[in-house]
Amino acid sequence: QVLFVESGGGLVQPGGSLRLSCAASGFTFSNSAMRWYRQVPGKERNIIATITSDGGSTSYFRSVKGRFTISRDNAKNTVYLQMNSLKPEDTAVYYCNTLPPRMSWGQGTQVTVSS
Repeated sequence: QVLFVESGGGLVQPGGSLRLSCAASGFTFSNSAMRWYRQVPGKERNIIATITSDGGSTSYFRSVKGRFTISRDNAKNTVYLQMNSLKPEDTAVYYCNTLPPRMSWGQGTQVTVSS
């Protein structure tokens, strides 16, 4: 059973930082590229960051490049998203999944950027 458990979200002021974590299980994590997605109500879920299975290569959606950093710890089956210089438009529910995505999704973690 594939399982993703996202955590680390919360309320933060503009310009602040958060570090999200996603613990994965039910598949061979170290063989899987991983992605972070985000979704706001009424809109599609968007890819924001990708990391290869060995962590050697990353890519980012243009609006987060230079502010967000994706990383992983294969020993802990966990992928991270360090988010700096947060903006109100980063407010969303954040999810992780594999590349390509599995059928199951976690509950996500809410990030709210507001003063």
